[in-house]
Amino acid sequence: MTTPTTQSLLELVDARPEVDNQELFDALWQILAELRAKVNDRFTLHPDPSTANLQPYHSLDGQAKGFLSGFSGPEIEWMVHSWIGTPQTSFTNMHLTIWLRPQTRVPHFGMALGTMPDIFVYMDYVPRVDLMTDLDYLDRYYEPVNQSFLRLKQDSRFSPFVSKTVYMRQSQSHTSHCYLVPPSPETLTIIRDLAHEMMDRWLGWLDAPEPTPAAEQAALAQRDQFIRRAIAERDPANAMGVRLFGEPLTNQLVRALWGGDKKE
Repeated sequence: MTTPTTQSLLELVDARPEVDNQELFDALWQILAELRAKVNDRFTLHPDPSTANLQPYHSLDGQAKGFLSGFSGPEIEWMVHSWIGTPQTSFTNMHLTIWLRPQTRVPHFGMALGTMPDIFVYMDYVPRVDLMTDLDYLDRYYEPVNQSFLRLKQDSRFSPFVSKTVYMRQSQSHTSHCYLVPPSPETLTIIRDLAHEMMDRWLGWLDAPEPTPAAEQAALAQRDQFIRRAIAERDPANAMGVRLFGEPLTNQLVRALWGGDKKE
C-alpha cells in the first residue's frame, strides 16, 4: 500500500522548485483538450463575458501565466476550462469542471490535473445529495466507480494526495481519484484512460438524466452554488495564486472558478 502524501502544494513545489515540466504540461493539457472536445460535441455552450479578460493573463514579471474560460448553457450552469502556472519551473494546474443546472440530479463533473512537480490527479463526481442517506443515488452513481478506485489504490505509483484542509477532504466522494503520480508513458496512459472513462460514464448518465422535481430545483441550485463557491474559496492552493499573481488577481480567479462574476 502506497503511503499517502500529506504535504501541501507549496511544500511540494518548494522542495523541487526548478523541474522543467513543459513537456508534461503539454501532455496533460492534451488530455483535457480531448475531454473538452467530447463536451463540445454533447452540449450547447456560451462563453461568459466575465472571463474574457482572463484569456490569457500573466504575472507582472511575465513568468507565471494562465488561461481561464467560463461557459454556461441550457444544461450547464457553469463550466471552467483553465490552466495556471509556470510549466518550466515545476508548478501547473488545469481544470475541467462542469456544474449542471438543477433540472437533473446527475452529479457534477470535477477534474484537475497538474504538476507539483509530479503529476497531480483529481477526478470525481460531485454529489447532489447526502450519500449517507440516499442509498439509491450512491448505488447508481458511485458503485460503478468503485472498481477503478480500488484498482488504483493497489498501484504503488499512485500515492493518495490528502489535503490538510478538512473541507477539501469533505468535498470529495469516497470514490474520488486524488493522487500524486511520477510521470512516465505508462502512468500518463493510465491517467488518460481514466479521464475518458470518467467522462464517458458521466455523458452516458446525461443521455437519460435523472430529473429533479420542479418543486426541488430552486433548493438544489442554491446548494450547488454554495458548494461550488466554498470549494473555490477554501482551496489551500489559492496561496500559490497569491504567490504568483498577487491577491487582487487571485481573488478574481477564485470568483471565476465558482462563477461569482458570471453575466448570465
